Amino acid sequence: MNSDLFGPPELPGLGYLPGFALADEAALLAAVEAVSVTSPFRVMATPGGARMSAAISNCGAAGWVSDRRGYRYERCDPLTGKPWPDMPEVLAGLAKRAAAACGFAAFAPDVCLMNRYAPGAKMGLHQDRDERDFSAPIVSVSLGLPAVFLWGGAMRTGKTARLALQSGDVVVWGGAARLFFHGIAPIKPGLHPRLGAVRLNLTFRQAL
Repeated sequence: MNSDLFGPPELPGLGYLPGFALADEAALLAAVEAVSVTSPFRVMATPGGARMSAAISNCGAAGWVSDRRGYRYERCDPLTGKPWPDMPEVLAGLAKRAAAACGFAAFAPDVCLMNRYAPGAKMGLHQDRDERDFSAPIVSVSLGLPAVFLWGGAMRTGKTARLALQSGDVVVWGGAARLFFHGIAPIKPGLHPRLGAVRLNLTFRQAL
């Protein structure tokens, strides 16, 4: 990995690519809109029955879902009963380039989980551990309203660092940091020129 791509010392294992996706912002948003026509954003529930804060959709070979049965990947959208939309090449290509820039040249994402945040929405500290192979990294792309990314460690109760993210920023983590806890602080009110009062997060994984 190129150490110049990594953030301050309190963010060990986190690749930070400021503005990496900015030139492709319009094309990325168009791709997300096309996916959401087939598989609309929806608010899912946790296994315990609580409503999640962000609305979710997916594209690729499978989609991440949550309900009373637990967290898992499903090849079909439970809302439509049909396969999730194919992952647009503009999304897959960006994810591969970002991963390669952080030392993960073999990354081949098969899933893109899309989270849509309104002001006040958040994501609690969690691990991405529903994938079959933890050797592949996670690539996370921010679009729209700014966000504060919470970066922890191997234990939920460990110290948490904060990284301010703007539209077009990308973060990548893998290797020893692949199962580090992370989250999103409540989104502050604001307006993005293209998305308005919305933050989109595109998270790419090798899930199957």
